[in-house]
Amino acid sequence: MNTLTPSITSTRTDTISDSMALYNTTALKCSKLITQHYSTSFTLGIQTLHKKLHFPIYAIYGYVRYADEIVDTFHDKDRATLLARFREDTFRAIEEKISTNPVIHSFQLAVERYSIEDELIEAFLNSMKMDLDKKEYSDNKYNEYIYGSAEVVGLMCLRVFCENDSELYDSLKAGARSLGAAFQKVNFLRDMKSDFDERGRVYFPDVDYSQFDSSAKLEIENDIQKDFDAAYEAILRLPKPSRMGVYLAYVYYLKLFNKIKQSSAQTILSERIRVPDSRKMFLLVESYVKHRLNYL
Repeated sequence: MNTLTPSITSTRTDTISDSMALYNTTALKCSKLITQHYSTSFTLGIQTLHKKLHFPIYAIYGYVRYADEIVDTFHDKDRATLLARFREDTFRAIEEKISTNPVIHSFQLAVERYSIEDELIEAFLNSMKMDLDKKEYSDNKYNEYIYGSAEVVGLMCLRVFCENDSELYDSLKAGARSLGAAFQKVNFLRDMKSDFDERGRVYFPDVDYSQFDSSAKLEIENDIQKDFDAAYEAILRLPKPSRMGVYLAYVYYLKLFNKIKQSSAQTILSERIRVPDSRKMFLLVESYVKHRLNYL
């Protein structure tokens, strides 16, 4: 067995060649590199998970990150064709248990190891497809988009955290969905200016960008707070190997959310609210101390 092979493949490497184990490792490290380059916050959170969970979560993030790049970045390309090909390659890789695309290959390793359902992947890719031409959202489409773009990603990660304990997974599903929804809605508020200026999108139903005011902002914030409250209860019941990492992501987004709440509607329309890196490090240390002292 190749000792460099991450734990995500440990149940398979006794029956495959060293060269295949090396390919698996290399593909997973590509997903890790993508995560590190695209999200310092997510990378920080993953580092606080138990080591055995690192590579499968990197695999999930790398996959969803690149799908998002197809629809949000490649504006001079045929994005619909690229996304359709990405989808086709994904399900072929899951069926054949191999892909020459390292991002898709590492993702299918996680899908196989942790029994991630096709329905979650389909819902995610459907939301990415909605981003190709959808500019305004009704209540139904907004909820559909939130489910596919964020809630199912939380459910994919929960599959990893529960390590094939279906009973535990079922008991935490609602909380995982709430946490994913809270994160996505905070992102929508934070990125409201760039989404409208660069892509012509307004995700929140019945919100007129030109008429966005404190009343509309407060209504959205109240909805987000309900998601955060529901998610916290589930975080406390997560297995210990994943609890601190998820809690760190929770407190980071809660800090960002509180900064947004303290900002005016006009500020939201004129700049992107951020949490400084120094503050992120403080949150990491604070979360670690609470974790070690069993305060979570």
